[in-house]
Formats: sequence, structure tokens, C-alpha cells
Amino acid sequence: MSWQEELKKGVRTAEELAALLGWSGEETARRAAVAERYPMMITPYYLSLVDPKDPADPIGRMCIPSPDEFDPGGSFDTSGEASNTKMEGLQHKYAQTVLLLSSNQCAMYCRHCFRKRMVGLTEDELNRRVDEAAAYVREHESVTNILITGGDAFMNPNGIIERYLRELTAIRRLDFIRFGSRVPVTLPERIYGDQEFLDLFAHYAQKKALYLVTQFNHPRELTAEAVKAVRAMIERGVQVRNQTVLLRGVNDSGRVLGELLSGLTRVGVAPYYIFQCRPVTGVKERFQVPIAEGLRIVDAAKARQNGFGKAIRYAMSHPRGKIEIVGSLPSGETIFKFHQSRDDADSARIFLRTLSPGDTWLDEDLSGI
Repeated sequence: MSWQEELKKGVRTAEELAALLGWSGEETARRAAVAERYPMMITPYYLSLVDPKDPADPIGRMCIPSPDEFDPGGSFDTSGEASNTKMEGLQHKYAQTVLLLSSNQCAMYCRHCFRKRMVGLTEDELNRRVDEAAAYVREHESVTNILITGGDAFMNPNGIIERYLRELTAIRRLDFIRFGSRVPVTLPERIYGDQEFLDLFAHYAQKKALYLVTQFNHPRELTAEAVKAVRAMIERGVQVRNQTVLLRGVNDSGRVLGELLSGLTRVGVAPYYIFQCRPVTGVKERFQVPIAEGLRIVDAAKARQNGFGKAIRYAMSHPRGKIEIVGSLPSGETIFKFHQSRDDADSARIFLRTLSPGDTWLDEDLSGI
């Protein structure tokens, strides 16, 4: 079926999943209550990757609602997005980078989403005027790159994507433009099955460096269809990078994470970051891995890699900046370094923390550094 038909036939209710997964009426009702609070959408393609016989299936864990999502812990804005919003749908946290929230829609609603507050729910935080966003970029001379995201940037109609490309590639000062999308993972035919879409990127990649930043989290997501989508972008001159989120029950072993990183480099996708899962309400208790454990997992995964796979950074998106989680000292302290910072005073700063075995995040103010 076409990608448009895939979307129309997407699974949106617990009742649709019940027969496939063998849920009782009571269990179906529990899952339905979660989906009512945090919307569910699973493409037939992505659902086909789920093992219905395995209640702990890692693919299912990322797309099937769980009552654990009602845990009240955490926050809906863990990296200070509200304080970095300069105009509707435009965030400017780092001097060189502007982020545009172009859509609140995704082909598949990830249960670990850090924008759970808005994706599939509200359009209040979206950028609606491309010309105003472009004007902001022109007025701020420090800006050298743009990240167009959402939701999912590739869920925009081709006409909207073309407007972003036309307006932004015309700004000479910009070094590159990034699109954040999990579509290669969840709806790959949106890419390889849409010639107009591919022609747009082939055209504008001649004018400006274009990047696709996607999110493969498990080796089983690297299907023939996903690889076809990735290669279609690469063939049009778009460079592809991957940001993996470290997730409990999905990729929390050196073997699985290492297999993913190797698979990505094998198909021409550069592993970029492994992100510490954010302490988001509805996500924190279900998906977060303690930092100390995460370091062991990441190091074990990197030990399995060649030079390209070893270039990944284990990091967290903190209100103060993007903080690399470097390693542990014999004293038991953990080394952190600001990879990117909101304030110049934190630039490249290294600091130490003594973590407890269960610590999954750093306090917001980072007092004492």
C-alpha cells in the first residue's frame, strides 16, 4: 500500500491491538485509558516488526501504550524548551542553532517521546509562519544552522517542506539545514515512495548542505525498507546521521546497542549521539536507565565498533546544555563535559559528580560547578 494508505490504516485504539496481542477486556480497557491520555498511532509497517508472542518485545515497548505511563514522576519539559522559545514554534537555546517545531504529528507515536506534552495533542507550540522564522534567522547573525523537527518534520506536506527549503537555503550564512525525522524507521515508504519528495531534496541539496537526523533504537528497525529509505536520501545528496535514545528494555545491553551501531555504519548512517532518556512524565520510570549502568552499556557497545562507530557521544539534553557523559574515575566519580552550552560560562566545562547506582539525571541547577 502507499504511505498515505499506511497512515489511514494506522492503529489508533487499544481495541485494534487486543486481538493481535491477546488482551483480556480488562487489559484492553487499561491500555485504552493510556491511549486516551497519550495518543497512540502505529503504522501497519511498524506493527509488523512487533513480536506478538513476546510481552517484553523491544519494538512493542516503543509503540504500545503501557499503564506505566501514568506514573506521575518527571517533568513535561526536561531541557528548558519553554524558556528557550523566542517566538511561536522557534527555539534558540544555542547561539549557532535555531530549532523549528514544524509539526505535532508523527507516523508513529513513540511511548518514550520527550515532547509527550504536545505530540499528537496540541498545535500551540508550532511554527506556522516560515517567513517569520526565516526573518528571525536573518536578524541573528550568530545562527549558522537550523534544525527542523516536530513531531516529525517529514510529516509535513511536500509544499511546506519546500517552503522551508526555499526560504532557508537562500540564507548564505547558514552552513547546513537539518531535518529531524523518525519516518525512515516508522514509515520508510514516505521517503522512497514519493518521487516529488525525493526531487525536492535532490534539488536543494545542490544549494546547501542538508542533513537527515533520524532515530533507530534497535537493530530490528534496520529493515530492508528502512535501508532503502536511507539510501534514497543519501543518493539525493542528503547526509544521514542517527541519534539513539538509551531505553530500558529496548537497547540496554552492550550486545544489542553494539549490533545497532554496527548496522548503522554498514548502511552509511553515521551514529551521532546516544542520548540518556529524559525524565519525562509518562516516560521516566518505564524507560530510563541509570547513568552508571548506561556508561557500562555504551562502553561495551563501543568496544564492538570500528572507528566510525566509536565516534558516538553519550550525552544528555539538560536545561544548561548538551552534556557529554564521559566516564567514571577509580574514585567512583563520574566525568561530565559540556558539549554545548546555553551560557558562555559553561562552554567546554568539565565537572565531576558522585552518583548513586540509581541516578538517572542531573539536578537542574547543577549547583556547585
